[in-house]
Amino acid sequence: MAGNPSICPTLLYRDAKAAIRQLTEGFGFTQIAVYEGESGAVVHAELGYGNGVVMLGTKGTGSQFDKAMADAGPVGVYVVVEDVDAHHRRAVEHGVEIVMPPTDQDYGSRDYMARDGEGNIWSFGTYTPATTAS
Repeated sequence: MAGNPSICPTLLYRDAKAAIRQLTEGFGFTQIAVYEGESGAVVHAELGYGNGVVMLGTKGTGSQFDKAMADAGPVGVYVVVEDVDAHHRRAVEHGVEIVMPPTDQDYGSRDYMARDGEGNIWSFGTYTPATTAS
């Protein structure tokens, strides 16, 4: 598993193509893979940021995952970034809705929150969670 993330948030969007544009242009994710069905809907996509990956697809495909997520609400995803203020400026330049501007937190992180086009909350900050207990 070296080099590959062991946890990958997975989201479904009504308009997955618009989500991919916002995540790549507004937040700086890299498009790794996009697979479309016969109708042109995104059935699976992978976007990278640092050493993490977000997987996403289109709502309403009828897949088992789509059925399981039918009543799921918006999610929150946290992404570690080196320069919160520069990342925030990029998001603003691309018209992303900012929920909380860059803020210094009591626990030492600097972060901001944004809402994507379908209501999911994306937090970007300098705090890096540990993968083992201290």
